[in-house]
Amino acid sequence: MNDAAIAARQVRFEQKAFWRNPAGAVFTFAFPLLFLVIFSTLNSGMRIEERGNISFVTFFVPGIVAFGLVSACYTNLAIRMTISRDFGILKRVRGTPVPTWAYLAGQVASSVIITFILFFLTVGLGVVAFGVEFRTGTAAGLFATLALGAACFCALGLAVSGMCPNADAAPAIVNFSIFPLLFVSGIFFPLDNAPAWLTAVGKVFPMQQLADGLQYAFDPRTTGLGFNARDLWSLLAWTVAGSVLAVRLFRWDPVKK
Repeated sequence: MNDAAIAARQVRFEQKAFWRNPAGAVFTFAFPLLFLVIFSTLNSGMRIEERGNISFVTFFVPGIVAFGLVSACYTNLAIRMTISRDFGILKRVRGTPVPTWAYLAGQVASSVIITFILFFLTVGLGVVAFGVEFRTGTAAGLFATLALGAACFCALGLAVSGMCPNADAAPAIVNFSIFPLLFVSGIFFPLDNAPAWLTAVGKVFPMQQLADGLQYAFDPRTTGLGFNARDLWSLLAWTVAGSVLAVRLFRWDPVKK
């Protein structure tokens, strides 16, 4: 069996492991969808003048997609890899014939698959329940942003896992590093009227570029294929930086106490 086949088999294994934990699988999808239902219901009929008078739910659906992507590709991946390292699983993997890159590829690809499933569930719910229009003309830009965002946050998730000293500390460190950014990145509400210093902080991090890129594809004012070059270039730069950090920081062996 060649390395590519081993990587594909690892992806299948990670997917089976994910779905064989029903509680974890259900809450992975339920949390973003619950947010979508609650916020969209509370703001039913509301329109955002700063965004061309679009409905709130049209703005919010891509924001929830971004939130789900970060949860799957950054939060869950970073915590899972830290736990695997702490329990000695990563150390044992290095002693098997499985190439290390194939093992990591399986982890990353499984997270990306979950992201795309969540995308279709979120957009489907938005279209069916709240009348959101899915624009096929901008689908190319939408999927390009989604794929690049997944690569970016997977790289950052692997890098951050190397900074977590142990499995007990991982949830606190990972959530602290991302949770405040949810509120300064235009996920839950537009930041057009926010203080300049707050928007400046948000623009530094890839969460806002991801949210803006996805919202750009849903915006009725968008023309063309839905590619927002500025956001895509920023995500690409963060992907490269995250990959470099992952190579330098990722650890296979538990931290000695």
